[in-house]
Amino acid sequence: MSTFKAKDGTQIYYKDWGSGKPVLFSHGWPLDGDMWDSQMNFLAERGYRAIAFDRRGFGRSDQPWEGYNYDTFASDINDLITHLDLQDVTLVGFSMGGGDVTRYIGTYGTARVAGLALLGAVTPIFGKTDDHPQGVDKSVFDGIKDGLRKDRAQFISDFATPFFGLNAGQTVSEGALTQTLNIALLASLKGTLDCVTAFSETDFRGDVAKVDVPTLVIHGSNDQIVPFEATGKLSAELISGAELKVYDNAPHGFAVTHQDQLNNDLLAFLQKL
Repeated sequence: MSTFKAKDGTQIYYKDWGSGKPVLFSHGWPLDGDMWDSQMNFLAERGYRAIAFDRRGFGRSDQPWEGYNYDTFASDINDLITHLDLQDVTLVGFSMGGGDVTRYIGTYGTARVAGLALLGAVTPIFGKTDDHPQGVDKSVFDGIKDGLRKDRAQFISDFATPFFGLNAGQTVSEGALTQTLNIALLASLKGTLDCVTAFSETDFRGDVAKVDVPTLVIHGSNDQIVPFEATGKLSAELISGAELKVYDNAPHGFAVTHQDQLNNDLLAFLQKL
């Protein structure tokens, strides 16, 4: 397997398909790099180098007890970019992965970055605070952690309904649901729990303010997990010149339900860079 060693010694798995201008994908919770297979294969077939990693604690990467915070996630991305010596890379982050690619830019700058795509991302801030009252209430995240501790497998199986919008007219194959559950259950329980704290309590507004590369924001209008009005809409407003695409009635998991639309929109964005 292809792995690199992060600064603290954690071995992190990645896959590297195709050749050409690089595109680096950061996955959502509680998934791993396999969520990107359709997008990676589509772009690699069209002359791009597609790279995806398994976040520490998830998939085929090591499961350290500590380090599930966005400064460490951004450092891990920096280590991967340095390891592969990527230049003019486009960063694509889904859901919590939108946070770590944005924190990467906020911490390490854009000298190596050509563009940014935020897909259903938790940026600029996800949780409810005094100055972000439209955010999701802490009780929701506490309930997620309680569900994970009680019966992680059943909780994640049930989570697929709002994630994919199965209660709002979307259809997803049994195979895709099985794969999603299998991927999620490969992860460290500690990492799965700690990431809920990380994505619900981290404020990315300072990082978003430092984004100075072409940016594509895509969000589903019916995202029941990361509400558009409290996240994607604000990111598009805060990033100068950002292109916003709102998928009508799309759920959080639109990489599956709107696979072809997403693939073509990513390709069109990359072709403009």
